[in-house]
Amino acid sequence: MQRHDSPRPGSRAACGALLAAGLLFASPGFADGRDCDGKRSIRLVNGKIHTMDKRDRVVSSVLIEDGKFASVGGHGAGADGCTKVINLRGRTAVPGLIDNHNHIILLGLRPGNDVRLDKARSIGKALELLAAKAAELEHGEWVVSLGGLHRNQFVPPPDPARFPNLTELSAALPNNPVLLFEGFAGPAQTNALGKAFFESKGIPVNDDGTIAGVFPTGPALAALQALRDLPEHNNLEAQIQGLLSALEFGLSVGLTTHVDQGSFHFAESYFGNTGTALDGLASFDQYRAFDSVRALHAKGELPARVQVNYLHIEPDPETPQLEQRLNNTVPLLGDEWLSNGGIGEFTGGAPFGGLGSPAWMNGTRLVAQRGWRNENHSLSSTDFVTILEFWKSVNEELRTSGIPQTPANPDPLKLSVVNPDGITELRWVLAHVPFITPQYIDLSRELGVGLSVLGGWRWLSGSAGGNGPPFRTILDRGARAGMSSDGMQISVMDPWTGMYYAVTGKNARGQLINGGQTISRKEVLRLYTADNAWFLGPDWERKLGTIEEGKWADLVVLSDDYFNESKVSDEEILDIHSVLTIVNGKVVHDELDGKKTGKKPHRKSRRAHGHGWFK
Repeated sequence: MQRHDSPRPGSRAACGALLAAGLLFASPGFADGRDCDGKRSIRLVNGKIHTMDKRDRVVSSVLIEDGKFASVGGHGAGADGCTKVINLRGRTAVPGLIDNHNHIILLGLRPGNDVRLDKARSIGKALELLAAKAAELEHGEWVVSLGGLHRNQFVPPPDPARFPNLTELSAALPNNPVLLFEGFAGPAQTNALGKAFFESKGIPVNDDGTIAGVFPTGPALAALQALRDLPEHNNLEAQIQGLLSALEFGLSVGLTTHVDQGSFHFAESYFGNTGTALDGLASFDQYRAFDSVRALHAKGELPARVQVNYLHIEPDPETPQLEQRLNNTVPLLGDEWLSNGGIGEFTGGAPFGGLGSPAWMNGTRLVAQRGWRNENHSLSSTDFVTILEFWKSVNEELRTSGIPQTPANPDPLKLSVVNPDGITELRWVLAHVPFITPQYIDLSRELGVGLSVLGGWRWLSGSAGGNGPPFRTILDRGARAGMSSDGMQISVMDPWTGMYYAVTGKNARGQLINGGQTISRKEVLRLYTADNAWFLGPDWERKLGTIEEGKWADLVVLSDDYFNESKVSDEEILDIHSVLTIVNGKVVHDELDGKKTGKKPHRKSRRAHGHGWFK
């Protein structure tokens, strides 16, 4: 993999904002910046810095140089005028958090001005966040929260779960239409301005502003998307700003690395529909969806790391599209900011009910034969059986006789490929696994498969029957595991919600639904850091996940002492966020003084230069 360690654009702007906030102490040589280009360093001091390394060290200081940790716990070099010193004043810091399975690119493509409501556990907080976004916008611009929320989170028992209603939303946002959208296909909620807009399009809205799920929420979402697609709008610029907003929220909760799992691509594939009403929030153009992340990367303005997996839903048994993709690129192609990853979270077949189909089996064999990473998801009590049993067969085929290059229509002129390790070194991943059993946990370990587990969507809408994953059993049986969010359609992106669920087993209604499967705070944080690095592939794994000398300098300073159970209750885990996020040695989120540094310009005049995405 090619490395680019030179300073990224925007570093002077970030340093200037930090100096203005009075957070740094440095010599005049740093302040004027004349002699520091290419050699600036950061020293964090007086902290409780949990390295999450194999010795589980907690140190008080680290030195960052050239985007890497240069010294951990020692004094090290870097004491010249190009070193900025940040006094943590006893705050807790951890490695940058890794989300091994989400849909961050898709979130950036949402129409309107998105607000993440992950931290909103009351009607009042939701209205506050939505109104704050409206205050940045012109009258008439849409404020939305599309996916990654559930009415369960806003009202505590015994009152019934509900959205903020039309009256509340209209009072909080009198000048901007609003749409809140639950899950893939609704139901949804709007205010008076939104109701008037949708009814003008022939879309029925109830008197309280609710919009029924699937129909008419599908047409309502399509009407909003049609506004985004008007010729006068700069779609690429809107997509760039949408992605920056999504990544910025991630940085505010400590997420520094995302593994994007793609999306359905109904609209330009084989299923005979336009992708507007039937797939809701879950579809994008598989060829153009990555324009925004590529544009930011080309300008050196990505504030977080992104790996991209290619979700595949091709029903043709011979999977010619998949074969062309595998023929024309290689896995883990990119640099430390943007890289492709693997195939998944589907590998051929239809999106629903495709497991075990000829296309899915052929796609799986092709991915194995070409040596790619592969990811599939398991939601039911039988999915993991189908997947792991077939993977076991593919492993044996690859290890012994080899897999033909075109298994659906073998060509004798094409040689089979034998790999004595089978799939065990390819880092295949089985995601979600809420109901996986000990037998198949053990099989995943034998096959070298990682289990991507999560809690946010069970926190939102889980029940005693829809609970899991079995965190405790997975760890006790020594399986490879890491945490993810599966945000942002049916789940929150916020990692602290996932950690809360793993630690308590409680959903958003305060009900204990996953008792007996809870794990400790340190165990789940390790699943978000050191253990999650494995899911990024061998090259990134060596450089991320822990705070150690020579690794990429990704670090998060927390709003509270997560590890101190006497100071931070389990319920207060939900409120934890980042007050300082550093990625590759650059400060990309900063509210150490109680407010974010820098000022985000109005959306219409905003340009993604330097660190202009800061609020």
